[in-house]
Amino acid sequence: MMAWPTDLRVFLATGVTDMRKSIDTLAILVAERLALDPLSGHLFGFCNRRRDTIKILYWDRNGFCLWHKRLERDRFRWPQSVSEVRAIGTRELAWLLDGLSLDQAAHRPIRYEKIC
Repeated sequence: MMAWPTDLRVFLATGVTDMRKSIDTLAILVAERLALDPLSGHLFGFCNRRRDTIKILYWDRNGFCLWHKRLERDRFRWPQSVSEVRAIGTRELAWLLDGLSLDQAAHRPIRYEKIC
């Protein structure tokens, strides 16, 4: 797994994407279907129908990069929501790539107030 900055934004194209699509076609999908800027430096994730392949597109200073992962046995827990795009953080991306659901129920933080 690559180490990305924690403030990096990740946008998932929910639902299904044809994995035969190349860098240029995925960049067009980001711009037209998701209405986002593919040159922003953010990560844009896509998944196939079988949910065993993920592609992540991003712009790196002077060109596009495409990160590709194919599982041999398991399936990704890719969101199948009705919205076109889902914004997540790098922590949630790590969960997704590790086979976990994006909807993890973590302990809520407690904030104590000083009483005088």
